[in-house]
Amino acid sequence: MVLDYIVIAVYMIAILGVGYWGLRRSKTKSDYLVAGRRLGTFMYSGALSAIVLGGASTVGGIGLGYSYGLSGAWLVVAIGLGILVLSAFFAKRIVKLKVYTVTEMLDLRYGGNSGLISGIVMFLYTLMLTVTSTLAYATIFHVLFGIPNIAGIAIGGTVVVAYSVMGGMWSITLTDVVQFVIKTIGILFLLLPISLVHAGGFSGMRERLGESFFSPWSIGGATIITYIVVYTLGLLIGQDIWQRVFTARTPKVARIGGLASGAYCLIYAVAGALIGMATRVIYPDLKVPDEAFATIVQDSLPPGVRGLVLAAALAAMMSTASGALIASATVLTSDIFPRLRAIFRPGTPSFAQGGSLTVYRVAILGLGIVTILIASSVSSVVAALTIAYNILVGGLFVSILGGLVWKRGTRAGAWASILVGTVAVIITMFATDILANQPIYVGLGTGLVTYVVVSLCTRPTEEAIMSEWTHRLSASDTEDINVSRPETATIAFDPHNH
Repeated sequence: MVLDYIVIAVYMIAILGVGYWGLRRSKTKSDYLVAGRRLGTFMYSGALSAIVLGGASTVGGIGLGYSYGLSGAWLVVAIGLGILVLSAFFAKRIVKLKVYTVTEMLDLRYGGNSGLISGIVMFLYTLMLTVTSTLAYATIFHVLFGIPNIAGIAIGGTVVVAYSVMGGMWSITLTDVVQFVIKTIGILFLLLPISLVHAGGFSGMRERLGESFFSPWSIGGATIITYIVVYTLGLLIGQDIWQRVFTARTPKVARIGGLASGAYCLIYAVAGALIGMATRVIYPDLKVPDEAFATIVQDSLPPGVRGLVLAAALAAMMSTASGALIASATVLTSDIFPRLRAIFRPGTPSFAQGGSLTVYRVAILGLGIVTILIASSVSSVVAALTIAYNILVGGLFVSILGGLVWKRGTRAGAWASILVGTVAVIITMFATDILANQPIYVGLGTGLVTYVVVSLCTRPTEEAIMSEWTHRLSASDTEDINVSRPETATIAFDPHNH
């Protein structure tokens, strides 16, 4: 394992080095939170792929392939579909809005400054996503070094927090591109073909597993629909994903790069399922399907290659953790703190207006420590993440999507929809089960009806607000957002202007 240790050590040192490089490039709030809004197609596509394909997509996707065969790809397919829909229909609009958070988009579209509830929901979602990713990469350290999960959480968490604090989104973007390359080589070009060869190829797998493992539907129609509703819709409105979209240099980059990322996710989904199927052939008696990844890597790969594949898994998990961490910090500093300050100390200038990078670095450091502590104290946060996803989609999806596609939607309709959808989700979870499918459907249904009815019963959004909204959306698809709309020349309805 010595060679594997060397590969992992080189990877960790390189990631910190790239983070330091990002430190030197982060001079403004725009640099730190959205990489200066100047990523080209390759960097944008690689970074977007890196954040959406984390521990659940790698370890979990391979585990589903082990249990259900080819249909185990549906979880990651749902993620890829979300990226494709977002990129094809909404990414251009999101980039043109030139905001930092989803809640700022709601304030810009509907007017006013009352997004505290949506900010809190988004904050909880991104924080829980960070925790789950932290737990996931701790398992790799456990497999590699045989150390307790708490020590793995501390090691991996420290590295992620360090490079995130140093350069913010620039560091995370640069490290994500490196991680994307490592992940592609390790999973697609090394682990996939090697595991297929060990399993006797497709003919050997078909003979040992049977036809049901090659059916795309064996996981069940209800499960497939739930994956699409939860993950595809969740990706359309998640702060961690939107903050990546904000980094694109132009709307055209966001569209083309996003479509490429979505296609990559579909390939990754099938690859994970096939690796899981090959592992089922070689090791048919694993008690825990999620151990399929670690087992095939540890027992079937030669030294050095094994270290690179483990580094690829770490790359997948760390990129998701770092992206969710900066998203959580951005929501906290840009949405929650300013609104709380406006409530309890009206008239006090918001620190978010001053653009002090120290504030954002302190927020990331503090939330990073909180994440490590939470991850160290629990064995699983599946239920907590499910709650966050249910509230995110059930409470916020209708008002966000409605604002993007329906001009008649009003502020009253949006906030009524958020309130009713969120309450409906919570009540249904208590009445049924936290992990049940019903809460998210109830939240979406009640939220949609409330949004339409209340919007039609209230006065349309003021012309001045819609004029600013329309002005931003009218930018050319190839226009450089960072040049055409300087950050200092923002809006008459600044969500931070109390």
